[in-house]
Amino acid sequence: MTADQIAALFTRPDGTFLCARWGRPVAPVIFGLADESLRVFRGAIRAGFAHAGHPVADTDAEMGANLMLFFVRDWTDLAGIPDLDRLTGMADLLERLRRAEADQYRVFRFDADGGIRACLGFLRISGALADSHPAHLAEALFMRCALTFAGNVVPSAPMAALIRAAYAPVLPVAAADPSHALRLAARVGNA
Repeated sequence: MTADQIAALFTRPDGTFLCARWGRPVAPVIFGLADESLRVFRGAIRAGFAHAGHPVADTDAEMGANLMLFFVRDWTDLAGIPDLDRLTGMADLLERLRRAEADQYRVFRFDADGGIRACLGFLRISGALADSHPAHLAEALFMRCALTFAGNVVPSAPMAALIRAAYAPVLPVAAADPSHALRLAARVGNA
């Protein structure tokens, strides 16, 4: 992967660049899946973070769970989640998702150093995701929650190498300057 390709992965439509990784152990919780699928998603999250060299914990000291994934058949199912507006910081999330006919959405929260503090992922599995193989969807979901990618990414060996490179302890947990892509590109070959 070139530095330009990497920079594009973290550049938002407004031109801002943000590459942030988790700065604390990840404590996942998953809602809305049957037990057999739940095992697949838990396994993918643990394996992905193990590959990145980042710890996964049972709980986060401040928040209990800091990676919360919600699987629903229809966005209206989110109406049953208590204090969803406070959890996400968006009073109109449900309406926005319905209007956009979205299949998935992520919300990140950050620590003072810019590292990911929490990630909330919402997936509507009755839409385009309905025919997804659980293992493929789990791997893609891990990647989208591991770093602050500006859009959807497709699992691949180069993407796995990029995530591993981004978790190198010598790199900052967050960078807002596109030149960070040069540092990542240099490490991808060594990941």
